[in-house]
Amino acid sequence: MATWAIGDLQGCHEPTLRLLERIRFDPARDFLWFCGDLVNRGGESLETLRLVHSLRDRCVSVLGNHDLSLLAVAERTPEEQRKVNPDLQQVLLADDRDELLGWLRTQPLVHVDRTLGWMMVHAGLAPKWTTTLAEKYAREVEARLRGDGYRRLLKNMYGDKPAWSPKLTGVDRDRAIINVFTRLRYCTPRGRIGYDDKGAPGTQATGLYPWYEVPGRAERDLRIVCGHWSTLGLFIGLGVHAIDTGAVWGGQLTALQLDSEELRIVQVKGRDVPANPPKPPRRRRGGTRRSQ
Repeated sequence: MATWAIGDLQGCHEPTLRLLERIRFDPARDFLWFCGDLVNRGGESLETLRLVHSLRDRCVSVLGNHDLSLLAVAERTPEEQRKVNPDLQQVLLADDRDELLGWLRTQPLVHVDRTLGWMMVHAGLAPKWTTTLAEKYAREVEARLRGDGYRRLLKNMYGDKPAWSPKLTGVDRDRAIINVFTRLRYCTPRGRIGYDDKGAPGTQATGLYPWYEVPGRAERDLRIVCGHWSTLGLFIGLGVHAIDTGAVWGGQLTALQLDSEELRIVQVKGRDVPANPPKPPRRRRGGTRRSQ
């Protein structure tokens, strides 16, 4: 029996199958945690979503920004849906799309297992959020996603403002919570997110810190596993295990065993990329050096 966390799949079906084979995943006894962003860019989003959905009794996946984007696009007009890339169109036009998207919409923003001593988010946590506060704020948004008002939430979730504050209400509060859980890389000590800074630590603008290194951050009683930040690569430190290693960009797809006394990481090669693939977000030059 083993519990594995797996980094961002992003529609990389074939590497996912190879990784499951490498870790000898047995659905009769093992359990999987997916760090979100199951879909988009990899060319096999429909197959990937179907695979994870087929394992739904033996896995959990937190919602990533690409997952939420797919849910939002699915609520738009057919004309608008035809404007998205072919990878997502395959999901939107599939006969089983309603079943797949209905399941996806019920996935959490945070998954916590205090027996294992782990919590999983897609991107990160705001500086002052303890694990208990993170659960509380996640449940607020999850309840709306699973309720009758989910279309309003998906329609209004886009935007970089406002910065998180516990005093926020309504759609502003929902948007700020979603942005933290699904888009955070760098932020200020007061929690303002640096959305334009997507490179490795040391490339960010002055005053921004990796979310897990912000001065004065809250103490957390659980180890955290997350994805989202492919330019960070595999990072283990400060109680954080970041495992998005850029499978969709031709990097690695990473699995981390959560119930092992020793650090156990398994990787397989990500998808084959074309000779001139789309580039991941460019690293921003200048700014502060990474804090120690």
